[in-house]
Amino acid sequence: MIGSYVAVGDSFTEGVGDPGPDGRFVGWADRLAVMLADLRPEGDFPYTNLAVRGKLLDQIVADQVPRAVELAPDLVTFCAGGNDIIRPGTDPDDVAERFEKAVARLASAAGTVMVATGFDTRDVPLLKHLRGKIATYNGHVRAIADRYHCPVLDLWSLKAVQDRRAWDEDRLHLSPEGHTRVALRAGQVLGIDVPADPEQPWPPLPPRGTLEIRRDDVHWARHHLVPWIGRRLRGESSGDHVTAKGTLSPADIKMRIASVA
Repeated sequence: MIGSYVAVGDSFTEGVGDPGPDGRFVGWADRLAVMLADLRPEGDFPYTNLAVRGKLLDQIVADQVPRAVELAPDLVTFCAGGNDIIRPGTDPDDVAERFEKAVARLASAAGTVMVATGFDTRDVPLLKHLRGKIATYNGHVRAIADRYHCPVLDLWSLKAVQDRRAWDEDRLHLSPEGHTRVALRAGQVLGIDVPADPEQPWPPLPPRGTLEIRRDDVHWARHHLVPWIGRRLRGESSGDHVTAKGTLSPADIKMRIASVA
């Protein structure tokens, strides 16, 4: 029985792309917390989401890891390093070395530390050229997980998220359905019964013509790619003025999810 949970990470764990009715993001970690809380007969399930979009590994280690260690929960999910890996010139070996130190620190305080691999980016226009670099980092993450007996949320092998409907229109963050499928896979990794199969086939889509695809690409470039490049050139992060969600009630999360389902 997992009686408490702390989520540590960046935009992936914050839930960017999965907005609730009030505009605040939900995301896979919040959805996993609901599933875990439902297993507690007394309904008491302390849950804290410390993740903030745009954060690099060292920022996560400095700002979030000490708080997670202080809380000493039964479960920590630690998903970090992705923003480092996509930056030019970073070395996945170096990032993995710093990642391992954080895992060791978390493992000393938490009952279980679940880590996550990166996604397979072969169909992501902005990131497909980084596929080999991400795969190298994934290999390190799996090796670290073996050394510290961490369950692995293997996102590379999750075929369902290779469908474009699993992604937000920015093509960098998951859609609500994508977050839902990751939450279901995380539950499977932890050995709990989940309400649906994360690899359930998507309904067929009508074929898209070349003109429609080109129009979508132009819209994406104008509204997402150009602003993303601009932030990089200015040295800004999407999380510069964002605070973590903090302690959340799984019952409140469930009501927010139901209201937009």
